[in-house]
Amino acid sequence: MKNVNSVKLTTPLRIFIGLVLSILSGLAFVLAFPPYEIWPLIFFGWIPLQVAQFRIMPKRLSSLASAVAIFVWLQGYLGPVFAPTGSFMVWLPLAVGILSFLTESSLRKFHNNTGFRWFVPSGIVSWAGSEMIRLFIPIAGTWAFAAYPLYRQLWLIQPVSIFGIIGLGMLIMLINLSLAMLVIALLDKKWSFSIDEVSMSFPLAKRWVLSAAAIFSVWIAVSLVQYNLPNTTSTIKVAAIQPAVSPIITANQSLVEKAASIRSRMVEQTQSAANDGAKVIVWPEGALLWDPQVDSSQIDFAMLAQETNTYLAIGYVVIMDNGFRNEATVIDPQGNFLGVFGKDHPVTFGGETSLSRGTYPVYDTTIGKLATIICYDLDYTDTTRKMVRQGAQLIAVPSNDWGSIADKHYSHVVFRAIENRVAMIKADGGYNSAIIDPFGHILALSSFPEGGEATLVAEVQLGNGLGTLNSRLGDWTGWIGLAGMIFFTFGSGWLEKKARKLQKMDNVEK
Repeated sequence: MKNVNSVKLTTPLRIFIGLVLSILSGLAFVLAFPPYEIWPLIFFGWIPLQVAQFRIMPKRLSSLASAVAIFVWLQGYLGPVFAPTGSFMVWLPLAVGILSFLTESSLRKFHNNTGFRWFVPSGIVSWAGSEMIRLFIPIAGTWAFAAYPLYRQLWLIQPVSIFGIIGLGMLIMLINLSLAMLVIALLDKKWSFSIDEVSMSFPLAKRWVLSAAAIFSVWIAVSLVQYNLPNTTSTIKVAAIQPAVSPIITANQSLVEKAASIRSRMVEQTQSAANDGAKVIVWPEGALLWDPQVDSSQIDFAMLAQETNTYLAIGYVVIMDNGFRNEATVIDPQGNFLGVFGKDHPVTFGGETSLSRGTYPVYDTTIGKLATIICYDLDYTDTTRKMVRQGAQLIAVPSNDWGSIADKHYSHVVFRAIENRVAMIKADGGYNSAIIDPFGHILALSSFPEGGEATLVAEVQLGNGLGTLNSRLGDWTGWIGLAGMIFFTFGSGWLEKKARKLQKMDNVEK
């Protein structure tokens, strides 16, 4: 029998220490994400929470640890994002925290009853399953996915072209939970926090840590091989036009003359970018409040495309009696309108609609296959994937952000580009624009939380038009996670019963 010290803590002290550890985990994740970007924290920041939830907190309040950690993290990361919107989304961190408190109330009991045998796998699939569920929710998308702190670590994240962003999140949680098991096992060697607590098996924890290290090593090796693959596709000079102030917001404020002035300046920026050699030029979402295919009285985009000898991707909004047509069109150098894309994921929490959604045109041009998506489509994995499945090599992304996401939103473009090996041009209405190649390199960037004008021009490599395994299979790791989550949700009783049966057999043999 091993000698351990019994630690007797009062319930208030347990709660206090548990809350401190939980808050530390929440803060660690906040600091891992933009704008702080202390990215290594994402691999071990969740450990204090696990110690709090499965050792320190009173059993009946164990799920309070995860609720607090998740609330602190989401409030620190998403709180500033939604505060300016004035919508119900400001309550999202609290709502998710309460949901976590309720759904994890029996988790500690389950792991005690099964000897923590399923601690790592259940945690991984639950995390992946929750990320997958968010892709079905119009107000969620990929915001706060665990992988985003790594958007600048291109040497590390290339396998998302195989496993997707959820697959990388599973790897992150594998490392967090394996290390947490080891920490708890080491604590159990010295201290006992409860007489009826099942000790964490040190050999089991050690095996999980070694397995995680091996998987992580293979992941890095695959990433480095992909990252150093030779570039075989052609390059093209492109541009993103970012006005000093959003044209659509200005127009909605009835500042008609100011809006016209902004658009005139954008025409000048377009001409300047063309003079710098840009062949594809992208304007922001809602740059116009009319359909440029119908009305050319204010700006003749067919003529502008001809004069500049460029492909112009223009975002515009047409207000209808029953909602909005939030669309983007592409005009070729001969002045032909190639087609229309309707925003796939409207910002429903902001009251936005998209009447023409559901079509995904890809344009076969002399410089390659071009496509468009719009703003919030970036926050979901499916829209970019649908374009690449049709051969898209370059995707224009008109957007209309607000200041508090200027240092965050372009990180999503990096992952959409790598997931599908496609070049992307994000042109925003005043806050953050970027040009990103198929390997995630940010070739040009303007990120102004206070707003500001920018004309980004860069030479970008086109995608190969073939996509990736992730492009073809979709969010397959997310589906595995969701299936695993459902299994542990409804099969936990069976697993506990099986564990008790095995324990009885072991006792008989002894």
